[in-house]
Amino acid sequence: MSLKTKKIAIWTSVMIILMIIALGLYYVVAIYKGLDSFSKEQEDSPFYEVKASEENVIEPPKWEGKEPVNILLMGVDARGLKKGEIPRSDSMMVVSLDPVRESIHVLSILRDTYTDIPEHGKNRINTAITHGPKTAMNTVSELLGIPIQFYVYTDFQGFIKLVDAVGGVDFYVEKDMNYESKADNHEYDINLKEGQQHLDGKTALQYVRFRHDAMSDYSRTKRQRELMNAIVEQMKNTTSLVKLPAILEEVSPYIDTNLSVNDMWKLASVGYQSKIESNEQIPPMKLLKETYVGRAAVLAVTNNLHLKEYVRDLLESNPADTVETEQKAVTNEEIHQDK
Repeated sequence: MSLKTKKIAIWTSVMIILMIIALGLYYVVAIYKGLDSFSKEQEDSPFYEVKASEENVIEPPKWEGKEPVNILLMGVDARGLKKGEIPRSDSMMVVSLDPVRESIHVLSILRDTYTDIPEHGKNRINTAITHGPKTAMNTVSELLGIPIQFYVYTDFQGFIKLVDAVGGVDFYVEKDMNYESKADNHEYDINLKEGQQHLDGKTALQYVRFRHDAMSDYSRTKRQRELMNAIVEQMKNTTSLVKLPAILEEVSPYIDTNLSVNDMWKLASVGYQSKIESNEQIPPMKLLKETYVGRAAVLAVTNNLHLKEYVRDLLESNPADTVETEQKAVTNEEIHQDK
């Protein structure tokens, strides 16, 4: 090989390396900007009108990165609302990550659970977010007996955009699901057939919204947890990771959170190394009862202390202990009733 040929080869290699570095930098910067845009400030925040009323609300605890962390996920239906109005949460989940145990627990909170809303009396838990995110976090923290460090808030459109951005999900729909929404001019009708199929954003939303069966919200929260697992798995694949900057850009307008980019990086590291150990409804069936407050149907917790014990044992247990934990909660409740 001549000297001239060697120089060309060297410069070609240098240019390729520089292009790879430039592409990597662009990718990192694009991801950073996308993540940073999730946290809305001032008038861009959906909570701009209520933030002043939360000045005296307890701040969420700090997360150092080594202890368990709990994130409140809230999905809302913002259709037909005016600017500044905050809808009740249509779905609420707590995702608990433990860096030491490398475990993830998902807790779906029934939206009609009747509980104390700090500084606002007793009401259904899905009303807590209308008073602001810190109020919602404190409400869930008091109910479950665990600290809630972060929240993530989105609406129907954000969910649709996310599922479409990751290319949809392959999922088994366990039965035919049909419901007509005349109030929305049939925009949110539900029409799904039983069987394995590819769900896009709109059909995935139909699946997680359906509750017109015998078990109503109980079965709906189970479906929400299972579909969320499928979306998470889809996001882990190589195609979705390459598309991450575009995905973040698509969903950003519909998301608000108190997570900083640094927090997100730490959570991503913990989540990548962890696996989902449990996926549960809160309160469990044996610790709730259907009742009425006035003419409103609500779900009452039969014993708040036992609920906190149930959650604590669940988060600290191994997968094989889950059945034993539930049996313990039931036994405690039976003892309490006997007294």
